[in-house]
Amino acid sequence: MLEVHAERIAAAATAPAFCRVTGVLAPEIAFEIALPERWNGRFYMIGNGGPAAESLEDPGRVAQRDSALQVGFAFAQTNTGHDGRKEPGYSFVMSNPQKALDYAYRAVNLTAVTAKALTRSYYGKAVARSYWNSCSNGGRQGLIEAQRYPQDFDGALVNSPWVDQTGFTIGALWNQRAVGTAGLTAAKMVLIGKAVMEKCDAADGLKDGLIDDPRQCKFDAKVDVPACAAGADGDACLTASQAEAVMKVYNGPVSNGKPFFPGFMFGSEAVVASVVGGATNVSGWMGIIVPAQPDRKPADFNLAEGIMQYMGHTPPQPQYDYRTFDFDHDIGMLAQWGRKADATATDLSRFRHKGGKLLMTYGWADTILQPLMALTTMSSRSPAMAPIPRIFSGFSWCPAWAIVAAASAPTASMP
Repeated sequence: MLEVHAERIAAAATAPAFCRVTGVLAPEIAFEIALPERWNGRFYMIGNGGPAAESLEDPGRVAQRDSALQVGFAFAQTNTGHDGRKEPGYSFVMSNPQKALDYAYRAVNLTAVTAKALTRSYYGKAVARSYWNSCSNGGRQGLIEAQRYPQDFDGALVNSPWVDQTGFTIGALWNQRAVGTAGLTAAKMVLIGKAVMEKCDAADGLKDGLIDDPRQCKFDAKVDVPACAAGADGDACLTASQAEAVMKVYNGPVSNGKPFFPGFMFGSEAVVASVVGGATNVSGWMGIIVPAQPDRKPADFNLAEGIMQYMGHTPPQPQYDYRTFDFDHDIGMLAQWGRKADATATDLSRFRHKGGKLLMTYGWADTILQPLMALTTMSSRSPAMAPIPRIFSGFSWCPAWAIVAAASAPTASMP
């Protein structure tokens, strides 16, 4: 431990009085531990979104900490070893390659071990139960904890986990190649969403404005969306190339003539209240899969490009051009990084044998993390070794903390 500080925080409207411990683990893993005056004997830790590196004082993270303190949990969090304000995206590996390992798995494990040790020292007794709760990249972190460090937590809630970071990256490159210059406007995406709902709504036997299981639907944009006349284009139709681009997103990347990674589900393109970038009442794909403006990168691709440039090459290649990626020959480019960062292992026997409990959820309409990435991975499991994900209808990507904080905050009734 390179440094540690402690201070007493007075009670406030949002949290009871507590001892706040902050510090740094080598080389640059910042952490926070919050120890309430009235401790319930249990420990609660949250994860990180995307490339992590959030400030420990981020309002969303503070809200989660305060929720845990209100019901007596000792709480911990980490920035995984880098500061996004100083090193944006995945550029942190340029200053120290060790930070890649800290981000992939090491920082969470070290913080959990350190936090539980300090908690024991502070209260004079060991933690009775330890819980992990996070989504997206934080879900990936939770799965890796259960897979590689089963002693760290007794229970883990992993929402929309980024199970396969390398598969996602290749999928996002595929999608950008398909739709980046296809001319899919916001109006065209609304048109597609309406056509999908018309085709898929009753696939479950009930027409109720919900697509219960998109796998039951046989939608084809080339057939089910009005086609533009030859040489024409407009918001009320799709050109042949636009329909083909849309189906590439649904079907996912292909390598050497075979499916490589799942695409996004029918219904994920539906109109939502808001998306990344602040747009309202637009397709869930806008600004995330499909460029909202010609000069702006969609969020999925922006994330994937950073992984490709900084994690896919040794040494990193910040100027790497994704357009040179060959889906038939370059698929293995991320294999080395995948062994460090992917949570695709299906053997959870050590976690299960110690009595660990894991709950995994996805939303069918997720536009960042394909729900089938987990189903595909877990389909190869031994029934006794791995969880079965529960997938819900609806739009439920979690870019940071909001969904988990609102839907799954710690409660006094947790065992």
